[in-house]
This record gives sequence, C-alpha cells and structure tokens, in this order.
Amino acid sequence: YQENVFTFANNINTREGGTHLTGFRASLTRTIGAYAQANGYLRNFKGGVSGDDVREGLTAVISVRLPEPQFEGQTKARLGNSDVKGLVESVLNEKLAEAFEEDPGTARKIVEKCVRAAQAREAARKARELTRKKGLDDDTLAGKLADCSERDPPHRELFLVEGDSAGGSAKQGRDRRTQAVLPLRGKIINAEKARYDKVLSHQEIRLLISALGTGIGPEEFDLAKLRYHKVILMTDADVDGAHIRTLLLTFFFRHTVSVIEQGYLYIAQPPLFKIKKGRVEKYLMNEREMEEFLLASWVEKASLKVPGKAAPLREEALLEALRRAVEYQHLFRKFVKRGLPAEIVDGLLKAKFRATKRGVGPEEIGGAIQAVVSELGLRTFGVQVRESDNGEGTTVEISGDRPAHISGETLKSPDYQRLYELHEKIPPVYKGPCLLVDGGGKEVTARTLEELMAAVFEFAKEGAAIQRYKGLGEMNPEQLWETTMNPETRTLLKVTMEDAVGADEMFTVLMGDAVEPRREFIEKYALDAVNIDI
Repeated sequence: YQENVFTFANNINTREGGTHLTGFRASLTRTIGAYAQANGYLRNFKGGVSGDDVREGLTAVISVRLPEPQFEGQTKARLGNSDVKGLVESVLNEKLAEAFEEDPGTARKIVEKCVRAAQAREAARKARELTRKKGLDDDTLAGKLADCSERDPPHRELFLVEGDSAGGSAKQGRDRRTQAVLPLRGKIINAEKARYDKVLSHQEIRLLISALGTGIGPEEFDLAKLRYHKVILMTDADVDGAHIRTLLLTFFFRHTVSVIEQGYLYIAQPPLFKIKKGRVEKYLMNEREMEEFLLASWVEKASLKVPGKAAPLREEALLEALRRAVEYQHLFRKFVKRGLPAEIVDGLLKAKFRATKRGVGPEEIGGAIQAVVSELGLRTFGVQVRESDNGEGTTVEISGDRPAHISGETLKSPDYQRLYELHEKIPPVYKGPCLLVDGGGKEVTARTLEELMAAVFEFAKEGAAIQRYKGLGEMNPEQLWETTMNPETRTLLKVTMEDAVGADEMFTVLMGDAVEPRREFIEKYALDAVNIDI
C-alpha cells in the first residue's frame, strides 16, 4: 500500500509538503496510537504503532489558508510557516478523536488495520534479521545448497530445482566449477497474497534469499551483492511445475524485481518426451516437436496418392503436405473449442468463404452459413443475424444442439486466414479417397483428414519407444545434464519485462486475493490456452 497525500496552501500545490503536512502526520499518528492504547488494541502487541503503519494505504488532501504564507524556494513547493504545524495538529486531534467517538465501528476498522501493519512490520524486521544473521552460515542452507567453485558472479549459475529428487540428480550432473544447485521442496508461498512477514518466514524463501546474497526489502536489498548472474528456474514440464515456476516468478517480481530488470533470471526448458527409433534417440520439448520427429523419420519410403495428381507424393513433398495437415488440424480444433460447429467451419472452407480487406458483413456470413447448412442437410442448425450480447456488434447466431455465434472479426482473424490458406495446401481428402502406402508396403485408404493423419502416426510410431517424463526426478544425472544443464545443448528462456505496469496488473489479477477479476480473465482467454496438462 502506498501513501498518497496532496498538500495545498492558499490553493498552491506544495508538492514537497511542509509544516502543514508535518502537523497532519504527527496528529494522525498520535490520535490513532492513543485510541489503540486506550481501547486495548495493543494488548497483545508490545510494539507501538508508527507513523508508517498509520499512513500505509492512506489517501488524503490537506488544504490550509493563511494570510502570510511563507514558501521555501521560488517554486513554492514547500510551506515553511512554523505556527501552521501546531494549528493543524490541534484541529486534527480534536476532530479525529471526535469522529472516532461518534463512529466506533469505522474507528475499529482503521485502528485494526494500523495494528496489523505494525505487526507485519515487526515480524518482517525479525525475519530480515534472522535471514541476515544466519546467511550462508546457516546449517540448513549449507546442507541444501551445492555451491560452485567459481567466485566471479558473471560466471556463476544458480539452478532453483523443483524437488529433492531432481535436486539430487542436478547436483550430481552439474558442472561443479560454475553451477550451483538449490533444491526447493513443496509449494512456494504466494508472494502476491501473503503478508510480507509470512513471505520472509517461509523456509524455502529464506533459503533462496540467503543463496542469492542480496538481502530483501527496500532498505536491505543490494543487487551488487547478487552471487549469481544466471538464476535459473528448473521445474517439471507439467502443470505442477508451471505452478511452482509461477510462484517463484511472483516472488522475484514483487521482492527482487531488479534481478529481472538486469536480465539475470532464466527459465530452463526440460524435455517432455524421450523417443528412441532405431539407432536414433532424441529428447523433445513438446507434442509438436514429437509429431515433427515422427513425420520426418517416417516419410522416406512412404507415399500418398491424392485425387487430381498422377504421381504420388513422396519424401519432401509428402513431408511438407503432412506438416501442413498437422498445423491445419491444430488450428481447426481451436475454432471447434471456441464453440463453432466443425461442420460449419469445414463447409465455409470448402466453399472458399473468407473475409476480404474491407471485411465481411453479417448478412454475407449468414448467407454463406445458410448455404452450408442447406447443402449438407444440417437440419438441426438454425441461422439468424442478430445484435450480440457481448459487445461484438451484429453477429450471426447458429442455433442447435451447440449454439454459437460468428462475426466478421472471427473470419478476419489471423487464425482463420491461415486455416483458409492451409486448406488449399493439405492433402485434398475432401475431393476423394487418398491411398497411403507405408515403407513396409502396408496400405490404408483414407476418406477424411482425420483418418489419414491417424494412419500416418500409427505407421510412424511403429518401432518407436516413447517415454513421457512426468518430472525432472525421472531423469538420471547424465540425462539432466545433457538435456537441461549443459550450456552447449540446453535451451534457456530469459525472463524480460517490457511493460512493468502490464506485468503488475497481470500478477495482481492472476495471483491476488480478488477472485472475480481472475474468473473473468479465465473465461475470456481459456479457449485460447495451449499446452494444458489435463
């Protein structure tokens, strides 16, 4: 919470404050502190309420009028009349005490908030002292952190590894000269929701702060003391790993943001699959990479006879056609996920219906969809042009078992434009059956793209041993080094921050206490999400 106080003297904005601000602050602290003491709010808290505690989150406007104002400097940025301090203090003491007596409910909420701020401040101070005192001499840290022999921070790396099992493998597989490893157990505390003192008392966070060496907090943090100029988050390639990575990113953004700003924070990219086919063994980051590997390793002796072409597709031509088919299927499924009936999307593409540069009106869209419905005999669908309820303007509503609506923006979207282009380049199964011949002589006749691609991957997976890693702990030290830690072969993503305000808003929405903004965000973007591990 920030203090926002604006001060004026004779309607002149005194940006640097002055005696009226000093009197206001002194009175506020004294009155609230006295009320808290008199009414037993400090009974279980030995420390007093400070001015910072009282002003945490305060927004106020102070305006005074006086016959002979004395300003400091030519810009009149600060009021200097010494008698104003006592006058403001006296008036506010009287009126604020009176307001508290008349409205004890509001007074209680204000004072309780100030006491909570004081408790958090005191707890954070103790936690900081504990972190500073123990530092790297802490037996707990010494037992967890496997440090490196290099002493120069620009040449040192710290891997923050999810789990003791993977941490143990990373310690064995690392380059001991330049790479340090700190395993982190369990879920990291959410630094967006938790109070500052709770964050600092969290065991894993304390270990992390000690390992970094920078200290924490506005008065303690010193980036020059950072012991590693590559801090690498290494978590599992599943949804739990993504959660822990997000919690760590939240901590770095909220409490050590300059580590991000200076480009010292990275994310490791461990593989999701290991595939072995023949003599070839390969680690793959995601399903798209696995599909590409399977296709590339299979097409050499295969062929595909398509309608309208005398010669079958082979080798590079076949591989390119299948790559386009894979991309087409992924894009097509995105539209179906968004609620558009597959039959309608397929029909619009076959009819070569697309938006032009000037766009396309709802009447044109409605006519095209109605033509598709009539041609395919889709009696369960109704088509109606109407005003949308979600602010998209006039749209075409498709009624039936799965109601949906489609607008000109949908058809102008890059996804639909790319889908339209790919439809002309994929194997034209919709024009007639395609004959797929495997390198071993097996044949399959496919009448739909789904049948064709299912047969392709069935053939491609023959003789392949595919392992899906559930976590880093499933890899031995050599595999972990080879895939995720070796500077020669690994993939690292640097964490950058181009829009600080946007990043702040995103962390607040997704990691904060308020449920409603998060629900709205999820409802808006859920259908566009990729790599969801269900």
